[in-house]
Amino acid sequence: MKTACLAAVGLLLPGGSFLLSRRYRQFAVFAALVSISFAAGIILHGAWRLPQPAELDGLDGFDTLVAWAGALTRLCAGVPSLAIQIFGGAQAAGAAQLHEYGTTLLTMAGLFNLLGVSSALEIRG
Repeated sequence: MKTACLAAVGLLLPGGSFLLSRRYRQFAVFAALVSISFAAGIILHGAWRLPQPAELDGLDGFDTLVAWAGALTRLCAGVPSLAIQIFGGAQAAGAAQLHEYGTTLLTMAGLFNLLGVSSALEIRG
């Protein structure tokens, strides 16, 4: 299996690189880890949208870069993130602390998926 194909499937489907490599236990672990982190982040009303121009208004270049990097990291969660971007979801303005926890969990879901892709590519080596 080509490396680019493994990476693309792994980015779209949490743990997908392991599935194509026939490492079913690792697939199950990463699929569950990313999905549970993502679901918990949505339940806690984490920020899942891309930054809007009004939100970036008045920020300097570094802060804008950080805002976009965080949003793109959350997109790395794969299908769950794409589904909520397409179909939308309740973006409630709950307690600020819960909102931050939710956003952190959404970011962690994207990072876990990136970790799974890199691990699968390294094992394939």
